[in-house]
This record gives sequence, structure tokens and C-alpha cells, in this order.
Amino acid sequence: MGRARREHSLGSSSVIRKVLLGSALLLVLVVALYVRFRHAASPLETSYAGSGTVTVFSTSAQVRERVATVSFGDRLEVLQRFQNQVKVRTSGGVIGWVGEGDVLSADLWQTLKDLETKSATMPVVARGHTRVLSNLRIEPGRDSSRIRQLNKDIPVEMMARQPEFVAPAATSSADEESADAPASEPAKPDDRKSKARKSGARKSDARNSDDRPVAKKEDWWLVRAHLTDQAVLAGWLLGRFVELDVPSPLPDYATSAGMRIVAWSELNRVPSASGKPMTQYLLLGTHGPEGQPCDFTSLRVYTWGKQKDRYETAFVESNVCGKLPIQRLQSAGSDMDITFSFLDSSNGALERRTYQMHQTIVRRVKVGSAPKPRTRTR
Repeated sequence: MGRARREHSLGSSSVIRKVLLGSALLLVLVVALYVRFRHAASPLETSYAGSGTVTVFSTSAQVRERVATVSFGDRLEVLQRFQNQVKVRTSGGVIGWVGEGDVLSADLWQTLKDLETKSATMPVVARGHTRVLSNLRIEPGRDSSRIRQLNKDIPVEMMARQPEFVAPAATSSADEESADAPASEPAKPDDRKSKARKSGARKSDARNSDDRPVAKKEDWWLVRAHLTDQAVLAGWLLGRFVELDVPSPLPDYATSAGMRIVAWSELNRVPSASGKPMTQYLLLGTHGPEGQPCDFTSLRVYTWGKQKDRYETAFVESNVCGKLPIQRLQSAGSDMDITFSFLDSSNGALERRTYQMHQTIVRRVKVGSAPKPRTRTR
């Protein structure tokens, strides 16, 4: 009797073990199939992280947690779109949600790469740094796709300028305008009327005689932003958000001449009375507001005078409609040719203009006279 009970108990235990083993195998199979089909979901498209650091969240809901972090340019597979959220899969296989503004499409990424290749071969006409938090865009204009947001004090090299229309009623986007505008202060009672009069004057200035808004233009620059010593990113930046790093004493000379500096170029270096080499400059500037059709309207050459041991204005040319870049062709010593394109006001065509520099003397080359051949320098 006892033996039969023991055999029955052992048989029951064996059945239970088999059931548990089968359940475990089934669970493993189900998990394996889930993982396989979960990761095998076909992506809708390929995109790339479009901000310095992009956080991947567990869900698109407001209550969520971070599951991963990707860096600018990291490849992402788009699995789903919901309103302004995008479900992505990282290169490490993590699936989560990111903001639509934090990803760049494959086409936009390729355009960015082409822009970087093009800008790498273009001469630098000016250097500076970002004054405020600024948007780097794929094309000039506020409506263009944003590549990345640049922090303040990011060094930039400037290659080309392009004016673009801005809608009269349009204002800067929140991240641009708020970063550039000083903190607002509450108006004093005595100031309200005067401020209202000033506001009304600005509104009247922005309209034509028939009360139609005036279309304005603003300067956009193709730049190469140096994020780090190795990371360089090309794109278009609003000109007023760049602080030019103009070498001294050019800013003082430009202020006394009433011109706004656009670009400058180092022509050569000559010894001073102390023996220290001094740089001689070509300075390009303009007058009036931004958005003009000319890149510059005035050019000046500053040379170092050994006798007075100071910079002197060697040449001034005004009332030109010049286009960047400037080409410099140099031979031995301080002899140099300076060539640029300008817009002929009589027919609207682009023509070439050349100046020859011999020591501290600069003369314009007349049409039909061929300058001596020079060796090009950067």
C-alpha cells in the first residue's frame, strides 16, 4: 500500500516537472519570437540625430522615462510618426520616441554633407563667433530647415553672403529673438506715451504711402561652425547673430570712416622700426542697413608707415557694388593684384575690377591693360 503511494507520488512529480519544463521552453520560444519580430520591424525611413544631444524616451506620453541618448549625426531608423513625435530605433537596437525637430531626414543629411564639401573649397572672407543662441539652417531664410542650434561663442568662418526677404509681420523664432533681446523691464508711467509714440513711428516707417507693409531683407551667411577642434559643421546663419573678430585697429578706422565692416583680408607683412612684422590689410565695408544687393560698397587698404610707425590709409574706393570673394595674386615682395566682381549699375551685369599694389601704392588697372602675371596666394 505504502509502496503504491510512493510510486504514485513519484509519477505525479515527474508529470509536474515535465509540465514546468514545457512551460519554460514555451516561454523562451515566445520571448525569442517577440524579440525577433520586434527588432525585425521594417523602418519607414532612415534619419539622423539633428541636435547635439537627443534624448530617446520610452513613450510619446507626457509621463515617460529616458531609455537612451544619441549624439548629432547618429543614424536612426524611423518606425512610426505620431503628431510631433517620432518613434525610432537606434544603432544599438533601443526603441523609443524623440521630437520631430530632433531628427534630420536622409535627404537633408545628404544636402548637409554636400554643403560641407562645397564650403571646404571656398575662401574665408571673415571670421567671428556667435553672439547668441543661433539656428544654423540648410538654406538662407527663416523658413529653411534647421540643421542644428549653435550655442553662444561658437567660432565661425564666413564664406558667402546672401540677402533674403523677411515678411514684414514676421518675428524671429522664439530661440532666436529671445536670445538676442535684452530682458524687458516694466514701463514707467511717464514712459508709456513716449514709447507708444516711438512704436507708432516704427510702424509708420515700415509701411508704404498706400499703407502696405514694406518688404525688408536681412543678411544670411554661409559659415563653417567649429563645434570642437575636430567637428566642423557648415550651414547658413543670420548675419546679425555673428560678432566679427576683426583685428585691431581696423574697427576704429571703420568707425571713423562711418562704415560697417563686412570682410577683411591680410595682404602681406612688412617690417616695422622695431623689427616686428606688421600686417597690411584690405578692409571691405558698407553703409546703411543689412539686406543690400551689394556685398560691400567701399574698400580700403591700410599699410604700415615706417617713418610715423603707425597704420596709414593707402587707398580708398567708394560707391562700388562689390561681390565676394576677393582674389589676391602676389609676386615677390609687397607687389600684389586685388581682383573682385562688381555690379555695373548701368546694365546690371557683373564685371571684374583689378587693383595693383606696389609697396604702399595702390592703383586701379584700367580696362584693356593686362596686369603682370602673379602667383596666387590665399
